[in-house]
Amino acid sequence: MAITGDGTAEGALPLPPGVVADRAPVQAAAVSAERGTAIIGYRGPTACAAAGITYRQLDYWARTGLVEPSVRPAYGSGTQRLYSFRDVVVLKIVKRLLDTGVSLQNIRTAVQHLRSRGLADLTRMTLMSDGATVYECTSPDQVVDLLQGGQGVFGIAIGVVWRDVESALSQLHGERVDTGETLVGQNPHDELARRRNRAG
Repeated sequence: MAITGDGTAEGALPLPPGVVADRAPVQAAAVSAERGTAIIGYRGPTACAAAGITYRQLDYWARTGLVEPSVRPAYGSGTQRLYSFRDVVVLKIVKRLLDTGVSLQNIRTAVQHLRSRGLADLTRMTLMSDGATVYECTSPDQVVDLLQGGQGVFGIAIGVVWRDVESALSQLHGERVDTGETLVGQNPHDELARRRNRAG
């Protein structure tokens, strides 16, 4: 599916076979990121570190509505934005698209498209681009068709980005939205971190 700057979409895109085969671990990441009923959010510096972007980029993208924090937006001075795991994945995808020369208008359209898809859809998706247009592929045949047509120059397997972000966040801090508790990484068995939070 071509994702164009005017909001229209044409066709459909597939993931490489390896990404589809790894679908279950990626879905497990979504569950661990939210820990059942407790929603976990990531502050700006953590989201930047995991996505490989600067805080200036993060702030600009939030202020212009490109990628806004879905857990908690900033309400004036003193409040901290909180980004969801999915937000951080989208931030990393935006960075990759910008690095390859895709226009901001097409990236904005691609982000809206990604936000409209379910988690399971994302893990099976590959974004391909010729630098001007972004295409969504959901099967290996679609990737091959794009490459044979000379359109696709690079691809982003979202399942791979998902795992990269999960790995990065496992080394960083998250925050439980309901209690404000700081969580060290995504390890629910980190008793030392829980004791520190209770003492603080």
